[in-house]
Amino acid sequence: MRHVIALDVGGTGMKAALVADDGELLHRARRATGRERGPDAVVATILDFAAELRAYGAEHHGAPALAAGIAVPGIVDDELGVAAYAANLGWRDVPLRALLTERLGIPVALGHDVRTGGLAEGRIGAGRGADRFLFVPLGTGIAGAIGIDGRVESGAHGFAGEIGHVVVRPGGTACPCGQRGCLERYASASAVSEAWAAACGDPGADAADCAKAVASGDPNAVRVWREAVDALADGLVTAITLLDPRTLIIGGGLAEAGEVLFQPLRDAVRRRVTFQKLPTIVPAALGDTAGCLGAGLLARDLLRTTSTTPEVTT
Repeated sequence: MRHVIALDVGGTGMKAALVADDGELLHRARRATGRERGPDAVVATILDFAAELRAYGAEHHGAPALAAGIAVPGIVDDELGVAAYAANLGWRDVPLRALLTERLGIPVALGHDVRTGGLAEGRIGAGRGADRFLFVPLGTGIAGAIGIDGRVESGAHGFAGEIGHVVVRPGGTACPCGQRGCLERYASASAVSEAWAAACGDPGADAADCAKAVASGDPNAVRVWREAVDALADGLVTAITLLDPRTLIIGGGLAEAGEVLFQPLRDAVRRRVTFQKLPTIVPAALGDTAGCLGAGLLARDLLRTTSTTPEVTT
């Protein structure tokens, strides 16, 4: 059975799959990154995990994988195949593509986690059929993936889509990036959690608790939620003005609130647009599998762009 390795590396854990030519998931696995043991240990864990997946494919599906795709957080140079920086994993300038290619003996594609997840949402998820889309996951921070005709734009230096660092409140809350008033300081899941914990006096309260309180009509929760939605709408309208997407896909933890988020957000964006065309605003469809599925797409794309498939022995 022809297949590829798909690997999605997160801050604390990794999700992996063997993906057949038709997109069927033949095998799934998870592994801790082991970041507490340091950046070199994380790289070693990734290489060992990928090798185990290759061996599993050879044993259970008649042949090893033909290619591999890997999605990683932080700053990624897709063209050079280098994981340039990841604060959560503690690494800098890791030639991950070359290391995996040497270990596995097959072509390897490396991508940024959000852009890779956006690739999956655009092709096989909520953005299927849209020629232009913007994928925005609202998690610990906020990033974006700019989809154009079935691919995701990386930018000249690998920084495209960093909508979380659009300033929406000039002079506002300090951001670790060095600016003040960045979107992710107001509208990420972590920002809402922090604001709601302060408002309700419970340090353990989070964004999901805030959403529940909004649904029950709690006025403090409504205020916190409205401030986040207003900031998010300001950032999204800036993106709409620049990119003119046909579909706007919202994912991440905050999107799990469903219509508690989407109804006021659609209204807030609609109030702000003037000459711009209003995109369809939809929830992401693939959840936390998007990165892994996108990594599989990267690997399959890599095979399509090579004129011959390298021979691999078990």
